[in-house]
Amino acid sequence: MKRLALAVVISTLPLAALAQAKGPNGGIVTVSDGHDVEMVSNGTELVIYLFDDDKKPTSGRSGARAVVQEGGKTTTVQLTPAAPNRLVGTLPAPLGAGARVVVSATLSEGHKVQARFTK
Repeated sequence: MKRLALAVVISTLPLAALAQAKGPNGGIVTVSDGHDVEMVSNGTELVIYLFDDDKKPTSGRSGARAVVQEGGKTTTVQLTPAAPNRLVGTLPAPLGAGARVVVSATLSEGHKVQARFTK
């Protein structure tokens, strides 16, 4: 069942890539349920910035994660909340071109977001 869900998520990633834009922190931005979510990767550091409905910074709760698919391998990265509006995790290796990342998080106000990125 997990593999089926992952296959469905990954098959929709090319469509998500079309909706991506550049964010205020220099990363890739996508919209999830009306919330902007920005992904920045620097080496093995993965930073997710969260914004509320009014495009103002908002925080996330613990339990957030990113599923990374690259080179035929899938890795789950736990994300830890960091002030003011970041979720931070450590990648096993820097993201290469074409890497796919799916982020699942719950915002501090209780909204759940799932954002898809293609680097």
